[in-house]
Order: sequence, then C-alpha cells, then structure tokens
Amino acid sequence: MTDLDFSDRTDFDNADRGYLGTLDDPVVRDEEGGVVWDCSAFDFLRGECPDTANPSLWRQGALASRHGLYEVCEGVYQVRGLDLSNMTLVETDSGVLVIDPLITVEVAAAGLDLYRRHRGDRPVKGVVYTHSHVDHFGGAGGVTDGSVPILAPDGFMDHAVSENVYAGTAMTRRSSYMYAMTLPQSPAGSIGVGLGQATSQGTPSLLEPTVDITETGQRETVDGLEIVFQVTPGTEAPSEMNFHFPRYRALCMAENASHTLHNILTLRGAEVRDSRMWARYLTEAIALFSDGTDVLFASHHWPTWGTEEIREELALQRDMYAYLHDQTVRMINQGYTGIEIAERFQLPPALERAWSVRGYYGSVSHNVKAVYQRYLGWFDGNPATLWEHPPAESAKRYVDCMGGADSVIAKARSYIDEGDLRFAVQLLNHAVFADPDNAEARNLEADCFETLGHGAENGPWRNFYLTGAQELREGIAPAKLEVAGSLSAGLSITQIFDTLAINVDAPRVWDDRIAIDWDFTDLGERHRTTLRNGVLVQEADPKGDGADLTVTLTKAGLLELAGGGRPDDLSLDGDESALQRLTASLSQPDPNFPIVTP
Repeated sequence: MTDLDFSDRTDFDNADRGYLGTLDDPVVRDEEGGVVWDCSAFDFLRGECPDTANPSLWRQGALASRHGLYEVCEGVYQVRGLDLSNMTLVETDSGVLVIDPLITVEVAAAGLDLYRRHRGDRPVKGVVYTHSHVDHFGGAGGVTDGSVPILAPDGFMDHAVSENVYAGTAMTRRSSYMYAMTLPQSPAGSIGVGLGQATSQGTPSLLEPTVDITETGQRETVDGLEIVFQVTPGTEAPSEMNFHFPRYRALCMAENASHTLHNILTLRGAEVRDSRMWARYLTEAIALFSDGTDVLFASHHWPTWGTEEIREELALQRDMYAYLHDQTVRMINQGYTGIEIAERFQLPPALERAWSVRGYYGSVSHNVKAVYQRYLGWFDGNPATLWEHPPAESAKRYVDCMGGADSVIAKARSYIDEGDLRFAVQLLNHAVFADPDNAEARNLEADCFETLGHGAENGPWRNFYLTGAQELREGIAPAKLEVAGSLSAGLSITQIFDTLAINVDAPRVWDDRIAIDWDFTDLGERHRTTLRNGVLVQEADPKGDGADLTVTLTKAGLLELAGGGRPDDLSLDGDESALQRLTASLSQPDPNFPIVTP
C-alpha cells in the first residue's frame, strides 16, 4: 500500500487515551430481549489482518471498534463504540449536555448510564444535534423526554424528515448494503464501515429542536455552559454546525472533520454535498476557533489534542475537499466525464499518505463522480446515453448480441482469469439481469463481488460487494432497522401529509377529485387536502366550505390511519367514501426491493 506507515501508532494512542471503562455486559438489548448492539462483536479486529481484508481498512476497524467511556478533557466525555457514531457529554454547572445521542434509544440510554456510573448521576440539562442524520438524533428519547432545551442547526427538521422519511424506505434498503446489516461480523464479512462499525438495531426517535442555530457567531448558554456556533450548511449534511466550548477550550467539528475522507455523495443516497463550501468552512473554523482550542472532537472516531496538531488536521481535511472539487471541475471543463475523471484522478503525496483522509468511508472515486453530478447531473452529454433502455431490457439485448448467456459467462471467466474482475462483473450483471434464474451467472458474479469486497479499502464498497454476493446466493434478507416509521411521531401535520402525497398511486386516481378537511383536536389545527390530477395538495387554515368530508381526529389518529388502521377517535361528517377513496389511492413502499437482480 503506497507509502502508508503502519508502524505509526499515534492514532492507536489517541483512540485509547482517557479510557475509563465499558459496559459490564457488552450486549445492549431491547424490551423484548432482542440484541440492539454488541460491543464485543468486532473484538476479532484486535488480531492480525487476514487475506480477506484490506490491511488499511482492517487498521481503521481496529481503531473504530474500541468501546467505552473516554475522557476527552476534564468536563468533556465521549461514549464511543456503542453505535456508528459517538455520544459526547459535556458537563454544565449542575448537570450534563448531551451531544448526538446515537441512533436508537436503547444504546443512548446505555451510554448515559455508563457515563453516570463514572461521573455521578448528573441530570441532562440539554441536548445538541450536530446535524440532520439519524445517527446524531435518533437516540434522543433514551436521554430525555424532551423537557430540556434541544439545540440544532437551522433547517434540521426539514432535512431530517426529507432524508429519513420521504425517501427513507429506499435509503434504508440501500443502507442495508452500506452498513452490512445482514452480513456476519467476521474477518470474511463485516469489519466496519470506516466511519464506525455498524448501526444499532433498536428504536429510533425524533424529538423536535427547541432552539435553532441560525448564524455563525451565535452564542447560547445551557445551565451556565457557553457554546459558540459555526453554521456549515451544505457540508456533510444540508443542515450542520460546528461549535466551541470556551470553558474547556474544546471544539466539536460534528461530522465535518473525522479520521477519514467523507462522502460528497453517500452510497446509500442523499443530497450531493458542496465540497467547495465544505473546504471553505474548514478554513473558517481554523480562523474562528484554533487559537482557543486544545482538543478537537467529532461525532465519529477519536479526538485530536494540541493546538498545532488541530490546525494541521483541519488543514489536511480542508485541502482534501478543496483538491477533490477543484481538480474535478478542472477536468470537467476539459470535457471528461465523471467516470473518466475518477480513473485519471491523482492525489498529491502528502494527502495520499495521511491516515486521516484515507478513503475508508468516502472514496476518491465516488466522490469525484459526486462533484461531477453536482455540476452536470446524471447525463454525460453523449446522446447515446440520453435514452437508454432500462437495465433488464438492455441486459437482454447485450446478452443476445454476445451470443447468449453461456457465451457471456465464458467471456466473464476469461476476464476473471486475466484478473479483470471489474469487467467480469459488468458482463455477469448483464447475464443476471437478462435471466435472474441463471444460477451459474449469479454464483460467479457473487464470487467476483466477494473478491472485490475483500480487497476494498473503503468500508461501504466492501459492504456493498459482500452484501451483493450474499443476496445473489441466498436471496434478500430483510434488515431489522426501519427508520421512517419509528420517526413518524416527530413529524408535523404538514410533513405527514407530504409523506402521504409521495405514496399516491397517481395513475389510479387521475380522474378523481377529493377534498377533505382535517380537524386535529389535540393541536387545534385544521388542514385541507385536495386530490386532483393524481396530486395531493394541502393547505393550512382553509377558507370557506367546499370539502367533501370533514374528518375529526388527533395527530396520532392520522398516523394510525396512514398505517392502514382506523383510530377510535375518528369522526366523519360528509361523504365517507371520500376517505375510503383517498386511502385506497395510497401505495405502500417496498422495504426489500431487489438491487443486484431485476
């Protein structure tokens, strides 16, 4: 591996620094006794790297799999290794501020208990969400009932719901690949995702923020503890912020500076991020906070100590995102497509050697394509790719042109023998999409995926390859985590109706027109939905009559109705068939749709 110094133990020393202890029982369970998280699942990473793993990714997994409570500095503590992300606890005058309470309530509660075992039964005085990804807010219900201040960047709710609910089914399905939710945790299976090890499998929650952070320089005080904020929209999340604690000379960089190259576009799907602004905000953070900072911590991985070390770490991260952006755009303007740029792209030696910007979570290859997508979209400009057949239809034609499935498989074997697995899987993908029942093609493609996965330095690439191999051999194994439904209680009425609108099977109701007024007895709100031309339009505080039906219920009743039930508190006044026709127009998303087969 090019110029990587495996004898450098600095990261291991930092990852172990401040260790106070871990859970007595490494397994966290839900109320029914199901396993939510097992701290010991990745203990095998303490051993030597086998030939089924990339040594650099194995090293990252060995670092990220450390678990327990750590002292960052006096007054600042982190729970690490109890989920994909970290939960940080900052002591206030009489209690504690919780930052990023993990994905699920069970692990968040276990982390808080671990902290209290070492630091006393300090009450939670506030919660901070650094950004709008579920691993940074989903466990909030495990540390508070919502009666304390909850601080979050401006736009948090819109982006949290957009990602986890509106497109939540598709993202969760793809996340099962990215985070290896169905793979065994073993040297040949999941060894982590580069950013952390895995996602907890408990109950996510969504508590709405009470304090919006809208501008850089905004100061808030929670139980005597002052916090200075830097808003960084469009970086690692559409709604994100960094912040500084002057009392502790400690800087939280959220997920904008972890010990890996991050994603410009995550493989599970998300909005494309702005690497140009990401770099600019890192420069700004150095100017704003570095002089007053002795320790930098983030929402993943281990801290960095020392003012000069922090400046260099932030500068390396900045240089990487700026280089990815600038050099990709330079080659865009020379006429290269995203795929072509990714193959030509070269990093400077200083960035290539730096452990903290290696492509464990985001890769240079898919980040370059993401920058291309941000500027030019899905179309590469060649009319030949403007109106292609969908994959299954294209596959049938390719296989026919190549003389049938047997010929395609034979050709694939010849490329495997030559060591060109990348093209072998392209050929075998055509064979599988042309005939998904072809066992020989499926098994051979699975073998190729497995080999590619075992060699990948990038955690999500490994997990995608190995999960694809698993599904080709064994079929789809449903993942346990279902985010969208668990977060629904935190949605506003407008967001619930938005969720219903994207589930309208429009061709079935093109010619129908249904107007319904909704009175919510618990909220004192009235909304009107109108279905016309297959579109569900909503408005708050509608004026005048004109509705076919008035429905009186609670917000919980609407959620039950949306889930196919009939709430006890439902009251109807008018044409009751209007409600039946509306609910009949709604389709249900498929959480287990095929990915490696048509």
